[in-house]
Amino acid sequence: MQPIQRVGIVGAGQMGRGIAQVFACAGYDVLLTDVSHDALCEAVAQTDRNLGRQVDRAKLTSAERAAAMRRVGTTLDVTELGNSDLVIEAATEREAVKRAIFAELLPHLRPDTILTSNTSSLSITRLANSTDRPERFMGFHFMNPVPVMQLVELIRGIATNETTYNTLVGVVERLGKTAASSEDFPAFIVNRVLMPMINEAVYTLYEGVGSVRAIDQSLKLGANHPMGPLELADFIGLDTCLAIMNVLHDGLGDTKYRPCPLLVKYVEAGWLGRKTGRGFYDYSANTPVPTR
Repeated sequence: MQPIQRVGIVGAGQMGRGIAQVFACAGYDVLLTDVSHDALCEAVAQTDRNLGRQVDRAKLTSAERAAAMRRVGTTLDVTELGNSDLVIEAATEREAVKRAIFAELLPHLRPDTILTSNTSSLSITRLANSTDRPERFMGFHFMNPVPVMQLVELIRGIATNETTYNTLVGVVERLGKTAASSEDFPAFIVNRVLMPMINEAVYTLYEGVGSVRAIDQSLKLGANHPMGPLELADFIGLDTCLAIMNVLHDGLGDTKYRPCPLLVKYVEAGWLGRKTGRGFYDYSANTPVPTR
């Protein structure tokens, strides 16, 4: 396996900062980059708050919290990730954005740096082909929220070599998480199953079969799900849900993956869920209120 100690992360949103937290806690040196200074500041502040809660619950000591925070650095200059052993792209789920990041980053990376994407649905082979290192490129898909969820999907492109794969298996083990290997098919394993369920829940709402509250209660109490599908969609982000459904529909060519028109309408309205304060629930008050 290739030794990994310095980890670069592109994107300081919910996923990027969660990934940074778990790597820092596992003893890796982390450099987090974003185009927004405010996003970087919020990422560091949120990480410190999260670790503070772990100290309060006696899951970390104060010394471990301080050591982890010292391992997290930030920069607005993506080229400063050039000396990383491993780079994880955790930007928005749009292929053009990811390709632009790789184009800017690649001239500055060492030849042996492993490059990965936290994409939840896009073709790893196609993304790898836009780089200069398809044999050292992989899908490295963490679940949200990263510090809590135990699974990491590992997706090899057609050119990914065994050293890269085995190295990432070792990284996942050091993080204290569990790796699941997926073939490079649209949306991989988790979202191939999860997103059509969410999309079907939106159809159930769209067709008037049940209200937001009735649909979520039915799955929570009738199927023992910890969150209802519409609540979960709001948590993930409706734009992300729609993007993944479009990848499934376009990539597999089956009408069963057609995004619900109501999901499309919510995204067009900018009602993206928790991150915008409104989706299938209104989050402007202390208790979320269904919007339909």
